[in-house]
Amino acid sequence: MDYVWWGAGLLVLAVSTYVLSRAARVPLGWLPVTALLRAVVQLAVVAAILRGVLAVPWTVALFVVLMLSTASWTAGSRLVELPRGHAIALTGVLAGAAVTLVLVFALRLVDLEARYVVAVAGIIIGNAMSASTLSGRNFMRAARARRDEVEAWLSLGATPVQAYDDIGRDAAREALLPNLDQTRSTGLVTLPGAFVGALFGGASPVVAAQFQLVVLAGIALTMLTTAIVVTRLAGRSPYVVPDVVA
Repeated sequence: MDYVWWGAGLLVLAVSTYVLSRAARVPLGWLPVTALLRAVVQLAVVAAILRGVLAVPWTVALFVVLMLSTASWTAGSRLVELPRGHAIALTGVLAGAAVTLVLVFALRLVDLEARYVVAVAGIIIGNAMSASTLSGRNFMRAARARRDEVEAWLSLGATPVQAYDDIGRDAAREALLPNLDQTRSTGLVTLPGAFVGALFGGASPVVAAQFQLVVLAGIALTMLTTAIVVTRLAGRSPYVVPDVVA
């Protein structure tokens, strides 16, 4: 009965989001409800899979590959308007996640155990996906807005990399700002999920804080690496905006 009440309460939150979006005429449709229902199904499946993964540690690698594949495909689907969008998203996600995960475990900031690998990899890969999407879309938006500037650079003989340099750096910066603002306000405005999750898991506040700090530093490195890779690769093509050059 507790699960029924919990599920009903969760549905009330989702329907309330839908009703509010309709009242405010925000064009979301049923997405707040369908997204949550999809999350319920996916988390149920993942929970079942993780029981087996944690029992057989070597399968963690397969689960990480699954997360990387899903994150890359999701980010790539948001960058379909970008030339080679899927390839750029894949490269960005892989680079950002790999750099951070290798450093975190090589420096022994987190124990190399199955449960920690899954937890840290999930957070890092998820943020690599977000950085890929945000930086790529920011890049495309700015490229359209500054089309005349790009055309001028190209007409003067600049390479695409030079023409899109400022746009790429601004796009990467904008992708990171929300996360860095959250990092600055951690403990004062927000209690991040990793910290709260560690507390719920029985860790002491000090250990939970240590884990959260590793996560925050790792997310910043991941997002920056991903954003730089995505924007640099995007800027190698002169055709980010159709008909930029004749």
